[in-house]
Amino acid sequence: MIDLSRLDAVAIADAVRSGRSSAVQIIDDVLHRLDRYDHIQPQAWISRFSPADLCDAAAAVDARIAAGEALPLAGVPFAVKDNIDVAGLETTAGCPSYGYAPERDATVVARLRAAGAICIGKTNLDQFATGLNGTRSPYGAPRNAYNLDYVSGGSSSGSAVVVAAGLTAFALGTDTAGSGRVPAAFNHLIGFKPTRGRWSSTGLVPACRTLDCITVFASTIADTALVDRCVAGFDAGDPFSLSVPDVARGAKRIGVPLPDQRVWFGDLESQRLYEKALDRLGATGASITEFDASPLSEAAQLLYGGPWVAERTAALGDVLARDPTDFDPVVRDIVAKGTDISAVELFEGMYRLAELRRVADGLWERFDLFAFPTTGCTYRVKEMRAEPVTLNSNLGAYTNFVNLLDMAAIALPAGARPNGTGFGITLIGPPGTDRALQDAAAAYLTSAALADPPPLDMEDHMDTVKLAVVGAHLKDMPLHWQLKSRDAAFVEATTTAPNYRLYALANSTPPKPALVHAEEGAAIPVEVYELGMEAFGSFVAEVPPPLAIGTVTLGDGSVVKGFVSEPRATIGATDITDLGGWRAFIASKTD
Repeated sequence: MIDLSRLDAVAIADAVRSGRSSAVQIIDDVLHRLDRYDHIQPQAWISRFSPADLCDAAAAVDARIAAGEALPLAGVPFAVKDNIDVAGLETTAGCPSYGYAPERDATVVARLRAAGAICIGKTNLDQFATGLNGTRSPYGAPRNAYNLDYVSGGSSSGSAVVVAAGLTAFALGTDTAGSGRVPAAFNHLIGFKPTRGRWSSTGLVPACRTLDCITVFASTIADTALVDRCVAGFDAGDPFSLSVPDVARGAKRIGVPLPDQRVWFGDLESQRLYEKALDRLGATGASITEFDASPLSEAAQLLYGGPWVAERTAALGDVLARDPTDFDPVVRDIVAKGTDISAVELFEGMYRLAELRRVADGLWERFDLFAFPTTGCTYRVKEMRAEPVTLNSNLGAYTNFVNLLDMAAIALPAGARPNGTGFGITLIGPPGTDRALQDAAAAYLTSAALADPPPLDMEDHMDTVKLAVVGAHLKDMPLHWQLKSRDAAFVEATTTAPNYRLYALANSTPPKPALVHAEEGAAIPVEVYELGMEAFGSFVAEVPPPLAIGTVTLGDGSVVKGFVSEPRATIGATDITDLGGWRAFIASKTD
């Protein structure tokens, strides 16, 4: 069995430089990893170098080491989103008819190769980097590496997947509206979006040229920082390149949106994980302060609801006119809308953005950094395809303003949902705070003590549901067989949050309780079981009224499915909350 654990760029480079390994050995391992994972998600890639070419590239790195070169990325395998040029591989931007053979590497790729890194290939993306979900590609839809039913995030979909799956140590993505951060969150990765202009965009197919940034996905802050050191710097060939001085910045005053401005789109687990992440940030010594984030949200609306759509049209209008049938239908509709935007609307949008930027700049006098959810929710691929525009927009609720307001950002893992998909937070700072963000991120990850990512979904993953039972379905109780017959797996014995009351139903055979949410309640003992989706559905179908299956909050703040009750359940029922649970009540009846 080939190990698909994550690769570490710092460790690989150190091993190759010291002679404890060689670049050829590293590539041999990568080739075996590719063979192991290719049948799971071949759609993560659009093109790759041949094994012979990769072995030759590795031998060249070993020769450079032997000649005495100091290579900070010696032998480190990496991948490149297929809207960034790599000499020797076609650039398609997710559109076959658009494809061309670049004469040279993009500047960032050239700098990585000069540092000794080895490019494995080009990764899949939402076509022309237009999307945040990963399903808008004629080359297939990369899936979340930890649950193949769910979106990978986009537009840098394949780049996130190949790092999460342990195929490369890091991967380049791009970010215009959050494409370098959303996939990081969903796949338990770090996604670093530098200050605009810090990394060259020469060799990048533009989406919105004034906003585009090349980004990196990695598993550690050390790897992120190493890549940044190797590629950052002014590029005279890029008219949008800047000499961005590092700005010293603390991480003690952290701004977060007001509670009523935190949108979760029905995903209560994301809400819980965000609150836990803020607790961890507080444990670093930071002061967490809520603020009115509505100006940031208004700026975010300008990206797709304002004149900046026309910038995508400016970049892709010729391609659209030449071969509209080769466009993904959703991408085509987005790009086509820009033709209706007038210069007057553009200037009005620019004026309003300038006003909002002034407001945002004022916030940096109060705060060192912001800490936002990276996304408020996630979706299954089927759900995204059924409602591709609205659900995609939901994914950008916390990301779209960052590029428009010229901020730097780093997305960080912040826990796993029960379905295995990742939740993340993003630290955001003003221009030039890239290294300060990396330092703050390192402090957070050190204090967070996050569990390792769940196992990769190797097509043996089954969607499951956790169910809290409180009465007749407890172990050794009369209806426990309904769980046992469905192969329900015991997870834990725990309690609800301390705001429930428990009633013994009148005239129920066998005796059953009713769990009712109440402001003045108690923590009620429960047992949590895990069932497959089909088994859960058949179980719910057998629940008799006035009982029902709803959402129950546990003592640790997590939410599971569980028995709840219609209001009529308490008519004639006995409040047994103070007895301490159903088992205690049954015991009291037999005494």
